[in-house]
Amino acid sequence: MGFTSSNDQHHLLSKIATNDGHGEDSPYFDGWKAYDSNPFSPTQNPHGVIQMGLAENQLCFDLIQEWIKKNPKASICTTEGADGFKDIAIFQDYHGLPDFRKAVAKFMGRVRGGRVTFDADRIVMSGGATGANEVIAFCLADPGDAFLVPSPYYPAFDRDLRWRTGVQLVPVVCESSNDFKITEAALEAAYEQAQEANIKVKGLLITNPSNPLGTILDRETLKSLVSFINKKNIHLVCDEIYTATVFSEPNFISIAEIIEEDMECNRDLIHIVYSLSKDMGLPGFRVGIVYSYNDTVVNCGRKMSSFGLVSTQTQHLIASMLLDDEFVERFIAESAKRLATRHKGFIRGLLQVRIACLNSNAGLFCWMDLRRLLTESTVEAEMALWHLIIHEVKLNVSPGSSFHCSEPGWFRVCFANMDDDTMEVAIRRIQTFVQRKEAVVPGNKQQRRRSNLRLSCSSPRLDEQVMTPRMMSPHSPMALSPCLRART
Repeated sequence: MGFTSSNDQHHLLSKIATNDGHGEDSPYFDGWKAYDSNPFSPTQNPHGVIQMGLAENQLCFDLIQEWIKKNPKASICTTEGADGFKDIAIFQDYHGLPDFRKAVAKFMGRVRGGRVTFDADRIVMSGGATGANEVIAFCLADPGDAFLVPSPYYPAFDRDLRWRTGVQLVPVVCESSNDFKITEAALEAAYEQAQEANIKVKGLLITNPSNPLGTILDRETLKSLVSFINKKNIHLVCDEIYTATVFSEPNFISIAEIIEEDMECNRDLIHIVYSLSKDMGLPGFRVGIVYSYNDTVVNCGRKMSSFGLVSTQTQHLIASMLLDDEFVERFIAESAKRLATRHKGFIRGLLQVRIACLNSNAGLFCWMDLRRLLTESTVEAEMALWHLIIHEVKLNVSPGSSFHCSEPGWFRVCFANMDDDTMEVAIRRIQTFVQRKEAVVPGNKQQRRRSNLRLSCSSPRLDEQVMTPRMMSPHSPMALSPCLRART
């Protein structure tokens, strides 16, 4: 019996199945593989890789677990909820359960401070934000068309928006000189670049709050974006999946608020992507949402959502939870409080070895500035430093180049997907690494830069330093400002 070779498989399968558009070979995903092959455990594998490349919110699971125990009827798979099993388990259309859409619309308004309301009839569900992004790409663009995307941006957008749709992404280059803010000049430059390449621009995609920056867009910037897309007659897709992760002032401003103001705006061009993966810490539930002000997009999106529906069991549970006003109020407040505490503790740990992050007030991560640790300002030097951090320091952080950052030396590091003890180990590893890498040795400056590049986490002395618990209480006062802006 013969077997086909890998080359033959490429002829047997579709171009989509065999192309490399998924982006799985990105350093962003390679870091995950390094973690998966050697995961850290304080007892079973204390010298393993700590996962700091996953933007997951695990800080308030206890609140959700507490609610579930108090509300067993919310699940149809409990003795208390079994009476509703049949009604939920039988076929449902792809519009979604009415209570689910009502609950999500209400929650979206609540996490935006109650300053705007959402229409449940415009809620289109999908399998997580990944599915929602693909749905909106299918609805708005043809293969070969493009979206402008301010950089640095989420690496998996290449998968979500491009892989199966054939849509292109054109970076809008933002720079550290103005804290990576989006400027009209950068937008125009990217648009002109696409025009010169005969690429049809169908929209602008923004992430607010930003992944990976952890920053939010101010009112004037949002207004300028609306003016830009109206002038160009292109769509504006606003990924707002980190809305409830804002943990300090200034407050988040949704694009929904902007278009409610007295400004000329073609609402048919405005679309919001949302999910419960970050704000509620429920990525495994795969609750993704497209909210569009365009009736045709809503109708088309609903047809397409049949390929990635949220299970009715999940819809039923989520509806019960989000319609509990007392729980939602408490969860939002406590989540912001815990994120702020974790963010401050992490920033303070970095500042002890003069490592700063971009000033931020949202998200589950920091945009860490390691430019001074580069041997030279190149992507190659950034990758060399990243390999050292992954394989020697045993931390999975994500290099800025995987986020299409134009400046080498920035890294996204996630802080909300682990317990306090693991975070302390991670901080100690970073501190020890920086101290050793910057140790003064005889010789010239270049020699000092290259000294102590090999850092082994299997060293007994280093293990003793790294594993010694020195975490401050989350309620301890912070001696240094957590918002010190990155400077070199």
